[in-house]
Amino acid sequence: MLALSVAAAATACGGSSAPPAGGTGGTATATGAAAPSGGPKPQPYANLAQVMRALPFPSSNIIFDTQTHNPDEVKKESESGGGATATFAGVYKGWPLVEHSALALAETANLIMIPGRKCQNGKPVPLDQPDFQKAAQGLVDAGLAAYKAAQSKNQEQMIEVSNTVAEACAACHEVYRDTPTDADRCTPKAK
Repeated sequence: MLALSVAAAATACGGSSAPPAGGTGGTATATGAAAPSGGPKPQPYANLAQVMRALPFPSSNIIFDTQTHNPDEVKKESESGGGATATFAGVYKGWPLVEHSALALAETANLIMIPGRKCQNGKPVPLDQPDFQKAAQGLVDAGLAAYKAAQSKNQEQMIEVSNTVAEACAACHEVYRDTPTDADRCTPKAK
């Protein structure tokens, strides 16, 4: 029943793996202008850790999984395991799933830059810090590079881009997440 609900929701939300003509999707114009008013106002609904666990964590693992598992190889229903690709391939399968995961990485940067979001420890996300801004842009760049590699359906390209994704994640994690205590997270390093 859950699979049927997921499939219905996915169909209702658009089932194409290709972004709309003129870009990689979204409602921003080429100059980055905001979408027309009338829709929901961008605001945080989750803390930074929740966003990261919901989107880039599973998405990056699907990308990393392509280093050892070809997304075109369909597993028999009796087989188990197979890494993240097998786990999350319930509705979209194969290379389209990898493409969607790459785009989710790029879109995550938009979400983490919404003003007012807090870190898990209650501190504000350091949006004003140049290194955080650079790391967010690195996530966009890595996601788009992974998208291009996934479109090629070439595992060698995915191996290369997996390093780019890992480096983009580390650029932020090493400064803002990997701290001695949770209370130190989202705190700019002393210069």
